[in-house]
Amino acid sequence: MPLKYELIKKDKYTNARVGVIHTASGDIPTPIFMPVGTVGTVKTMTVDDLKEMDAKIILGNTYHLYLKPGMDIMKKAGGLHKFMNWDRPILTDSGGFQVFSLADNRKISEEGVMFRSHIDGSKHFFTPEKSIEIQNDIHSDIMMSFDECVDANASYDYVKNSMERTLRWAQRGLDYHKANSHPDQSLFGIVQGGMFKDLREISARETVAMNFDGYSIGGLSVGETKEEMIDILNFTTPLLPEDKPRYNMGVGTPDYLFESFQAGIDMADCVLPTRIARNGTAITSHGRVVIKNATYKEDFSPLDPECDCYTCKNHSRAYLRHLVNAKEILGARLLSYHNLYFLLKMCENIREAIMNDSFLDYKKEFYEKYGY
Repeated sequence: MPLKYELIKKDKYTNARVGVIHTASGDIPTPIFMPVGTVGTVKTMTVDDLKEMDAKIILGNTYHLYLKPGMDIMKKAGGLHKFMNWDRPILTDSGGFQVFSLADNRKISEEGVMFRSHIDGSKHFFTPEKSIEIQNDIHSDIMMSFDECVDANASYDYVKNSMERTLRWAQRGLDYHKANSHPDQSLFGIVQGGMFKDLREISARETVAMNFDGYSIGGLSVGETKEEMIDILNFTTPLLPEDKPRYNMGVGTPDYLFESFQAGIDMADCVLPTRIARNGTAITSHGRVVIKNATYKEDFSPLDPECDCYTCKNHSRAYLRHLVNAKEILGARLLSYHNLYFLLKMCENIREAIMNDSFLDYKKEFYEKYGY
């Protein structure tokens, strides 16, 4: 198999676990946060930056890479690894999230989804097979099935029809994958079902029966409350096999990561750390810091005294505030570096805590300092 999950240790008091995902492009220790590089770049970060902070895997997006630079360029470059000079694992989102995020510019049918490009208005038709074909050209290590990500407030009937169609799309994509993908590529199935447990159970059972290389929980962080997210997460995760990777899609705040990993999730991703950095916000040991605020104008202390990243070792809050308010690109870059480093270091600490059966102690200590 192109991918293998190795379970190392289970926490004594929770469902949290430490493992390793072995891929052709390298090993991924879990639990892990995955920085998002939507169009072949984690915004403002170089490949050396990502390696320096020890990012083991990054994400790309099928829909966005298909539009720019396009698959002709991608194929000529030899895939995304070579195009961006990244020799570690890459996971690609199938374009399913864009079915949700670009709701005003798409039309869904049984065959697939017609998108109207947000760039130039041109029409593009995605099928489950087309999504896998594009991911083949990107040559990601882990590909995602094409699905519909449904708004948390959608009706039961809508979610049921969508979930059943997603199951049919999953089988179509899997069949195409088996016949056409590179031997070193893996494909994950996605469990949908909205906020309805009976639909989640059906989706999980039917998706697992298809025997994917790994499984992800889709349709969370799409408008539901935190309580609803945790409830569905804790209900769905045990329905997924223990001997394969489990991925909660689109979560990136520290509390959502802790809750995901406590439930037994291995992988998570989100654009949040780089997005809020570009807006002048940092994730620190003592909560979020909106660095552009006037209170930091003469604050010459590190952004986070407990962090040993490049930004915290070399620059003060006052300087970072100056950069952000002067709209200097360096401000977004330094804050992005810190936020990503912070979450990756947090995951490293979580793995260590699980190994010592002290996950809950670490979580309690982290929450108290952070202000949750």
